[in-house]
Amino acid sequence: MNNILTPRQEYLKSRKQRKIKILFWQFFIVFAFIAIWEALTDFGVIDPFIFSSPSRIFKIFIIMAQTDLYYHILITVLETFIGFLLGVVLGILIAVLLWFSPFFNEIMAPFLVVLNSLPKIALGPVIIVWAGAGMSAIIVMAVAISLIVTVLELSGGFATTDKNLITTLVSFGATKKQVFLKVVLPYNVPVLFQSLKVNIGLSLVGVIAGEFLVSKAGLGYLIVYAGQVFKMDLVMMSVIILGIIAFAMYYLIVFIRQIVEKRINHDI
Repeated sequence: MNNILTPRQEYLKSRKQRKIKILFWQFFIVFAFIAIWEALTDFGVIDPFIFSSPSRIFKIFIIMAQTDLYYHILITVLETFIGFLLGVVLGILIAVLLWFSPFFNEIMAPFLVVLNSLPKIALGPVIIVWAGAGMSAIIVMAVAISLIVTVLELSGGFATTDKNLITTLVSFGATKKQVFLKVVLPYNVPVLFQSLKVNIGLSLVGVIAGEFLVSKAGLGYLIVYAGQVFKMDLVMMSVIILGIIAFAMYYLIVFIRQIVEKRINHDI
């Protein structure tokens, strides 16, 4: 029994060590970047007024943390999550409908490509007039940017599902719904989560773009305000916080994917 488990234990150990190495290098890159950035500003290689510095950013963070910084972060995170969830749910529903109707899928394929190539940010004024000047317009902007990507990625994944598996189920009398639930959907779990990783970033981009245009709160609002009054420390601080938010959301999706894949493997 021990001889059977030993290879698995070695594999799990090597996998754990690999994860630790990856995490170490990720933190090393971040700290090395911060150290080099601070050194370059201290030695006057780059202008701290324009590019700021880690120490100046930390000072402005302490100051802003005593006022309303957390409120701005909360607004941006809330708008991002709502836009992300709406974009994902609508995108999945549309992709599923297109899979169930190949004829409709062929009709819509070129239109989806065109919609994906449109500059959604340029439609900002139209979205503001239609959705109103407020959080609703910002959420619509986030959905508009992320929705089509979800549809295209999932539609492509559904189309490349192993035809032999589908044929096998159909030969046993499975309905199209059963084929989708038993083969197509489980087969495309990696595609789904890959699209989620992309969409969380796109949703954040849409939210910030919306906050640039119409907002009285949020990190996008802080960036616009700070740029207008030449507070580059505040601009860089807001950008770094956005990066931290994107990083946290990315790993949240990775964590959810691990749970889903374990559940699928357990059911199998």
